[in-house]
Amino acid sequence: QVQLVESGGGLVQAGGSLRLSCVASGYDFTIAAMAWYRQAPGKQRELVSILNSGGTTSYADSVKGRFIISRDNAKKAVYLQMYSLKPEDTAVYYCNTPSIATRLRWGQGTQVTVSS
Repeated sequence: QVQLVESGGGLVQAGGSLRLSCVASGYDFTIAAMAWYRQAPGKQRELVSILNSGGTTSYADSVKGRFIISRDNAKKAVYLQMYSLKPEDTAVYYCNTPSIATRLRWGQGTQVTVSS
């Protein structure tokens, strides 16, 4: 059974950094495009970043230049390095595939809280 487990969130002051991790089990991670999403209180889940199997990345405009997505296929892990965090980055962060057609069951997410 496929399982996604996110970790690395926490409370940080504005301008700080965090590195999120997502480990996938029961899934052929090496051929998969992966993505990070986030959901702020009272808002819909939004796509933050995509990393396809070939290494191409894309980012939401709101995080471009501040976040970096990467992966370690051997560990079946995808990471999100976040710099220059802002209060508006506060959300629960999730990893999953970028396509609805290949969407996996959502993990529990990891809470990121940025104080001003």
